[in-house]
Amino acid sequence: MKPAVVIGFLGSTLDASKFGPSRWLKWRPTVSLVMHEDLRVDRLVLLHGRRHQRLADYVITDIADVSPETLVEPHLVEFDDAWDFEEVYGKLLDFARAYPFDPEVEDYLVHITTGTHVAQICLFLLTEANYLPGRLLQTQPSRGTGDPVPGSWNVIDLDLSRYDSIATRFAAESAESASFLKSGIETRNEAFNRMIDEIEQVAGRSRAPILLMGPTGAGKSQLARRIHELKKLKRQVAGPFVEVNCATLRGDSAMSALFGHRKGAFTGAAADRPGLLRSADGGALFLDEIGELGLDEQAMILRAVEDKRFLPVGSDKEVASDFQLIAGTNRDLGHAVREGTFRDDLYARLNLWTFTLPGLAERREDIEPNLDYELDRHAEREGERVTFNREARECYIAFATSGEARWSGNFRDLAASVTRMATFAPKGRIDAATVSAEIERLRRLWSGASEGDDGLATVLAPDVLAAIDPFDRVQLSFVVTTCRQSASLSQAGRTLFAASRARKASSNDADRLRKYLARFGLDFEAVAR
Repeated sequence: MKPAVVIGFLGSTLDASKFGPSRWLKWRPTVSLVMHEDLRVDRLVLLHGRRHQRLADYVITDIADVSPETLVEPHLVEFDDAWDFEEVYGKLLDFARAYPFDPEVEDYLVHITTGTHVAQICLFLLTEANYLPGRLLQTQPSRGTGDPVPGSWNVIDLDLSRYDSIATRFAAESAESASFLKSGIETRNEAFNRMIDEIEQVAGRSRAPILLMGPTGAGKSQLARRIHELKKLKRQVAGPFVEVNCATLRGDSAMSALFGHRKGAFTGAAADRPGLLRSADGGALFLDEIGELGLDEQAMILRAVEDKRFLPVGSDKEVASDFQLIAGTNRDLGHAVREGTFRDDLYARLNLWTFTLPGLAERREDIEPNLDYELDRHAEREGERVTFNREARECYIAFATSGEARWSGNFRDLAASVTRMATFAPKGRIDAATVSAEIERLRRLWSGASEGDDGLATVLAPDVLAAIDPFDRVQLSFVVTTCRQSASLSQAGRTLFAASRARKASSNDADRLRKYLARFGLDFEAVAR
């Protein structure tokens, strides 16, 4: 067996006693430790302060009398204020880092019965974090026997997975949290479920910024709101959820909207304005489309995240705001950094917890449960329950999960589709005719036929468009549509050149697509917008 080493504080009150035979009738935690027949203590690391040196010598002498095989190693730990959490934790951390622990050779027990409550809490935290590589030891006097010495002891193993009831409860609460993040929808997509499980862990354990990536309509805003609500349930935040669409912030007004301003800071500043960052103090700030912010705003956001302080427009005094930052974007921020339109230091700060939400077309197995969810939302909104008949439901799901359904607007398309069918449903029942009409409407929407053109008029001037042959126009329309459905130039290139790239030893799909668009005077960013 490996030698057993106990680490613990001298109890300035519990370990004290009058000198004389009567002291052996009193339960003294540190002395009683070595009096148990079923607990071997080969070495005792006794932590104490200078003012208790006499008591420490007294206790060491008694331990030598009852357990001469136990080596007592006194260790001086001096606190100016034993109830100052920061001081106690810091000095115990210094002790833990400096002590020559060797778990391969020795077993360690951390005695948490003595010391102030602050010291006991700090010992617990340091053991849980494995700075003290052992298990927790609790002792107490025997009660009701007339002889409190040596009392009883038990070891607490912080590996909670060993406790079946705790592990089962933890698993149930984790599943409940994950379901909460998914709005209670039982999703069937394995990749999305894994991502939600990861977000649930991050939301519960980290205050670092969270970056949600994915195409427009993939549900970033809704997920951000649910993350805030989950943190609020866990009492990690108490403040409001503040959502900002950064794409709507332009010019000088962006600084004022985000960081606030002082009265008279500029023309029209008739009163002080707190700003959205101040409004989010104690809660969560969701910066949707953060890639649209200017470089100056990005720099101030970085400072606000790191220092929790910033300077309002026109003010010479900083203000404070502590918020959970959640950022959203449909852009490739890594590519934006390389192009110089996004700060690399802010991207590095955001990129700790990055989650990419798949579009609806990548989660076709989740269309059916989300169909029911949208019907529930319609009922709450309109006060009227609408349902499908069996034939209509099967027809709609068959189309919605087929390759023909493009879902370019993702969940926004699905929500709009359900709303239209529910509105046109005769007597609150969606029938086959209603579904057939909606399917045709979606086909026209995705092909651009509802506008009477192929969508190229939005990116090309009329004279340029007129000069393009019909053959090239069909091809270009498909390319533009694919770009709009893709999160980045590289993703669009991979989609468009999937067949030919498989036959090449190396390829640069993004460069091929860039050159193709350049033939018509286009670039990816302009097309994607």
